[in-house]
Amino acid sequence: MLRRPPRPARPEPTIALINIVFLMLIFFLIAGQLAPPLDPALRLVSTRDLDGAAPPDALVLPAGGRLRFRGAATDPASHLAGLAPEAAARVRIVPDRAAPAARLVETAAALRRAGAGTMVIVTERALR
Repeated sequence: MLRRPPRPARPEPTIALINIVFLMLIFFLIAGQLAPPLDPALRLVSTRDLDGAAPPDALVLPAGGRLRFRGAATDPASHLAGLAPEAAARVRIVPDRAAPAARLVETAAALRRAGAGTMVIVTERALR
């Protein structure tokens, strides 16, 4: 019995792959244009000149490193003792730009030991 010689493997057609990628590119270009553009006469609100203020329920860590809550000096344990359990589950800290980072870490660790849940550090976010 005679055996046929094995066929050489054909190379994969790359044209089909190029066509699919091209069609996907066209699809996304068209889909990206479906949202109507903003009205050119529209002027967005500017918050550049607003004074930043800490949320009223946040701990403030000034540059001196002494923790404050609503203007009064406090410490992590006594602060959490005066909060309801659901309020202690999420604690906000607003550090001053000049506050020592080591003091912020110490404060966060003390809050964690005192029973704080999630801690959120409130920072400034600038769009450039």
